[in-house]
Amino acid sequence: MSTDHKPYGAVFNHQLWDLSSLILNARLADALERGVARYPIHRSLRLAARTQVDAMFDDLATQLGLNAHRPNGRNLRLDGEGVFVDAHAGSKADYCSFYFGIWADSVERAEAVLQAVQARIEPVRIREPMFSIDWNFLSGNGQLQSASIEELADDVLLDEAYPDIGGVAGFIDRYLRAKETVLVLQGRPGTGKTRLIRAILGEISRRNEGSAQALYTGDKKALECDEIYVKFITGDDHAFVVEDADHLLRPRAEGNEHLHRFLAIADGVVRAQGRKIIFSTNLPNVGDLDDALVRPGRCFAHVDVRELRLDEAAVLIRRLADERGLDADAAIAAVAGSGNRSHSLAAIYQAVDRLK
Repeated sequence: MSTDHKPYGAVFNHQLWDLSSLILNARLADALERGVARYPIHRSLRLAARTQVDAMFDDLATQLGLNAHRPNGRNLRLDGEGVFVDAHAGSKADYCSFYFGIWADSVERAEAVLQAVQARIEPVRIREPMFSIDWNFLSGNGQLQSASIEELADDVLLDEAYPDIGGVAGFIDRYLRAKETVLVLQGRPGTGKTRLIRAILGEISRRNEGSAQALYTGDKKALECDEIYVKFITGDDHAFVVEDADHLLRPRAEGNEHLHRFLAIADGVVRAQGRKIIFSTNLPNVGDLDDALVRPGRCFAHVDVRELRLDEAAVLIRRLADERGLDADAAIAAVAGSGNRSHSLAAIYQAVDRLK
């Protein structure tokens, strides 16, 4: 997966040296030089709302009594006596996501601004469970950078789409309760690996008062440096998701020099804290994976997320069509007419979507 592919949704870019960082660093450096406190209190707020970014930022810029600065359409900075607010936004088709960093000179000031922001957003705030993806990649200058992606935990997976798992909800429940850290999803593109990962993160969110965080990467170069592993070990992420991890999972005897980092953290503090590491790979054969990674006690399951036979595809199509009040026969005929011996979830869902 190339680093310019965004696999989930709305993105907030966090460049290492953006304007907010420069402002804060300058103010903190000045305060340190003068031997005084500047912003000893920090709060953060992450939420989603069914509104437009411009409308919400316009409201916050004019109604909070703070000096507002809009460097672009996705960022808002609010500045006032004893407080500085850095806000980022991202939008999807039916909702927007917001992140607020609040720095203040007192607890009272920080809480007052936090509550004022929440009050302005409350009428349109989304209350459904969400999860946050911290998407990591290596920049052209070799620095690890990240972007936050807020997603609704609204994925509904059908058992018919994963016939070898034996019930999706039960499988996810057993994994989240298991002492083992690692889950490996192996299968061709379009077979539903990412859908299953999203469902796992969504369930973590529901078990964690409606929120969850996952460190994510599909960048081979990012996995070759220690910084991303330190970030996971020392951070608050509930899971580490590595998609398209073909290069990482091959046997070490074939020259794989990077898997040892995951083997170390999987059995250390990450396991003790009950956090999870999820790999997805397009490697075609079980023998392509390093035995140490999938050994019992470390790996909860190694799942072959395969394409469906025509009879299995027909069962899934009828389930999808019935839920939408559609005639399944045309979609089944279209899938059967492709001439393929097996069928990806992507192709099946597309066939059903064409019935609309």
